[in-house]
Amino acid sequence: MVNLAGKVALVTGASRGVGKGIAVGLGEAGATVYVTGRTRHEGASPGKLGGTIFTAAEAVTQAGGVGVAVPCDHTDDAQTRALFARIQQEQGRLDILVNNVWGGYEHFYDGVTEFWREQGFWDTPFERWDKMFTSGVRAHFTASALAAPIMMAQRAGLIVNVSYFAAQRDDKGVAYGAAKAADDHMVRCMAHELRPYNVAVVALYPGLVRTESVLAAAAFFDMSNAESPEFQGRAVAALAADPAILAKSGQVQVSAQVALDYGFTDSDGRQPRPLSVAEA
Repeated sequence: MVNLAGKVALVTGASRGVGKGIAVGLGEAGATVYVTGRTRHEGASPGKLGGTIFTAAEAVTQAGGVGVAVPCDHTDDAQTRALFARIQQEQGRLDILVNNVWGGYEHFYDGVTEFWREQGFWDTPFERWDKMFTSGVRAHFTASALAAPIMMAQRAGLIVNVSYFAAQRDDKGVAYGAAKAADDHMVRCMAHELRPYNVAVVALYPGLVRTESVLAAAAFFDMSNAESPEFQGRAVAALAADPAILAKSGQVQVSAQVALDYGFTDSDGRQPRPLSVAEA
């Protein structure tokens, strides 16, 4: 079992889904985890999905860590700056930043712009591009820019951008693919600039994850190789605990391959098979 006791992590966009799973996985390893998001009340998310920052933080604590819920809209720079100032004041350090916040799916649920009706990028609502790049890519950049000085000063740290195989494919949508490719290139460039300070940056590719949204539409997916949200957290925990993590900096890490490399399984004991770009 990975031991991250004494380490401080921030997982953005962690009210539910992959973000919550990563937070819980880090809590399982004993970390103090700041959980951010906009959802304070059940059913208040754009898709009316369950989960809040408070229930996620409680799950972190129940897993063995210390969960701290902080409401934060990561498109608001003042709120984001206040978040990092609070972490610095309360903890004096930040060891792990996971950029998971992602507003790109909000218009998938509005009842007007269903993505499955689109024939191509010419049918895509312009607002969806804005959400993916503002609530996604830009929010990842601003959080990383605020985390970097803290990590540089302590000469240690790990920044993780949650990304996906769409960055390397041409059939997952123009806006989505471009946003994920931007996330991946951000990782490469940040890794280059932070390497002298012993701070690592990686992109994490989950497989098909059993999130609330996926489970609600399970009939449309092949769930035989699906991963739990917590599996993503175990992957981040393993990477964060690796003393040689700098050797992986700037690279894409596939969650299921990380599990094979570091010798852990999913929470149900299964060993999901790593997907290739062609299979994703």
